[in-house]
Amino acid sequence: MSKKPPTPKVTLVGAGPGDPELLTLKAVKAIQAASVLLVDDLVHPDVLQHASPQARIIHVGKRGGCRSTPQAFIEKLMAHEAFAGENVVRLKGGDPLIFGRAGEEQAHLQAQGIQVEVVNGITAGLAAAQNLGIALTHRAHAHGVIMITGHASPAHSSPQMPAVDWAQIARTAHDSRLTLVIYMGVQSAGQLQQCLLQGLPPDTPLAVVENASLPSRRHVCTQLSQLGRVFAQEKLTSPAVIIVGDVLLGLQNLSAAGDQAAVQGG
Repeated sequence: MSKKPPTPKVTLVGAGPGDPELLTLKAVKAIQAASVLLVDDLVHPDVLQHASPQARIIHVGKRGGCRSTPQAFIEKLMAHEAFAGENVVRLKGGDPLIFGRAGEEQAHLQAQGIQVEVVNGITAGLAAAQNLGIALTHRAHAHGVIMITGHASPAHSSPQMPAVDWAQIARTAHDSRLTLVIYMGVQSAGQLQQCLLQGLPPDTPLAVVENASLPSRRHVCTQLSQLGRVFAQEKLTSPAVIIVGDVLLGLQNLSAAGDQAAVQGG
């Protein structure tokens, strides 16, 4: 009686926000067992030290504001390698389930009969908060968190129905005392400021953390009314996380007048 071939499988692994020491034990085990790794740009090179010397490493760059490998090509490549019997790991920055396209990839692979496992990673929003020395929730300042992308897909928006109703998000954050954590907002910082001011006071505390968790990280503390100016003045680049809300009130050097930004490195 012939042995039934194993079910093809792909593991979507979160490599964390950058610092390779923030990998989970489960992520390390998955990387060690992989025969093929598809690696995003934001994955720290030291993470690949855990890979087997025999593993094939394929770099499939995906970074906001830069030329990226098409998502459809990545999905086809994962399926091809899985059906070829490879132990496939898709290695992503942050957490696959938070703006990591894991939902799209799961659906594509499962529709073809491929088993999918997800290994969580620390998302950049948490690392940014840790770098600032704040909590995203604080019972004196915030009852919850909204994690949201500043780079919504144009396919899901129109002039009548924008992808994200930022004015409504701002009003909800203000009325319900929620912290906003905005990913991929570098390219639209000026527009974000204008929209958020429709529901939040100009002096709402705000911080931007660039390269969260890495030695090259730096952060800018300011107020909502200064968001666009600060991005231009400090030449902030991706990857960066924007945190908005009263959980930032305790930060030293936060400009009370809103006419200056406090910039600090790692």
